[in-house]
Amino acid sequence: MPKKRGKHAEMGMEMQVQSKRAKVETDCSPSVMDFESPESLFASLISPIKPEVFFKEYWEEKPLLVQRNDPLLAAYYQSLFQLSDLKELCSQGLYYGRDINICRCVNGKKKVLNKEGKVNYAQLNKDFDQKKATMQFHQPQRFKEELWKIQEKLECYFGSLVGSNVYITPQGSQGLPPHYDDVEVFILQLEGEKHWRLYKPTVHLAREYNVEPEDRIGNPTHEFVLKPGDLLYFPRGTIHQADTPPGIPYSTHVTISTYQNNSWGDFLLDAIPGLVFSTAKEDVALRTSIPRKLLMQVDIADSTKKLSSILRMLADRLENTGELRSSDMRKDFIMNRLPPCLGCDSDSLTPGGKVPKLDSKIRLQFRDHAVITVEPDQENSDEIRKEMVYVYHSLKNRRETHMMGTEDDDTGSEEGAAQQTPHGLRFPLSYLDALKQIWSGSTVSVKELKLTSAEEKENLALALWTECLIEVF
Repeated sequence: MPKKRGKHAEMGMEMQVQSKRAKVETDCSPSVMDFESPESLFASLISPIKPEVFFKEYWEEKPLLVQRNDPLLAAYYQSLFQLSDLKELCSQGLYYGRDINICRCVNGKKKVLNKEGKVNYAQLNKDFDQKKATMQFHQPQRFKEELWKIQEKLECYFGSLVGSNVYITPQGSQGLPPHYDDVEVFILQLEGEKHWRLYKPTVHLAREYNVEPEDRIGNPTHEFVLKPGDLLYFPRGTIHQADTPPGIPYSTHVTISTYQNNSWGDFLLDAIPGLVFSTAKEDVALRTSIPRKLLMQVDIADSTKKLSSILRMLADRLENTGELRSSDMRKDFIMNRLPPCLGCDSDSLTPGGKVPKLDSKIRLQFRDHAVITVEPDQENSDEIRKEMVYVYHSLKNRRETHMMGTEDDDTGSEEGAAQQTPHGLRFPLSYLDALKQIWSGSTVSVKELKLTSAEEKENLALALWTECLIEVF
């Protein structure tokens, strides 16, 4: 059973001051999102807090509560998703588990009440009313265009996958037990009110989801009620639980989450193998054999000195060359992120304008939706595989499969995102400098591209134009 609302815990001083400041400054804040750029979208999301203040004081550090009293913003939030949307969505063929979970917190544990197969709206409504069950709707950006627009811009802003879940909880009920997640969380209150309690992390910047028994988490560090138009942020690892207060028919909120498996540790795991591979080509120290029977030894303390010297040598090389190639993380992001929201399906995106010629000027478009990687040739099975340049993009990704995977938490976790076939181009390594020219963002003349022949220059421009990655002037 959900805990009754007790006397609110003493909130941290920074939360009190920030909440008062937000209430005062919201009067002159924009009441809708600013989609002009990824930067303006994020600024409008956390307004009136400035992004530079947010990243200095709150990001990965502590919760931020922005309480607003703006009817226009509250109405906009409600338009993102509401309880009444479910009837129409159920008619489109939703499935338990994949699209919707029905759950309730019982004795400190999550009890899943899913049926089998397709979701029946009448049964869904019955469970909601009679069993006081929470409806957890996975990845609503697949169906709601405004959420698609918001999350696509946030993926551009963070350079990381951004997932979401909607939670609809009836009065006097709680869907999930106290737990923490492995994602940075932004919560937007859409309908009704939600009573939240946050607790001190037991694992700072956690790398996994975990349920915490209530007798081990102590008293809340923050306790408050979110109302329509309010926003809450907290870092991964923050223990939290939430319930709909008695007297409030139901609560609807959307959680928007990001930065799962996006730490320096993850980046090093991705980039270090490439650094070792390229260094071993030039430095014989990395090509000498390990001691006999090293792999059979229980204690390899004698070899740690040698490994330490090799790591220092790699660090020196990295500092001197500045080369650190990350390919798998980049590819995973581009393969699984949202396509641009252009007001129509991105599948219909086709090359437009003039075909590029040698005397044309070109400029990169959809910069945030394309990456360049250098990898061993994936189409050559020979023992000696040359390095090739790959350009991957997300212009043809499918919104319908975005972030679809197993999700057991309330933060729209991006773990288990459905893998998609990468879209892109493959070039010889000699094309890298020319691609960097184009990726600089300025207008470039095709004939001035850093390639040997006119044919290579035209072919590069034509290939990028065919994939809708450049504009031609």
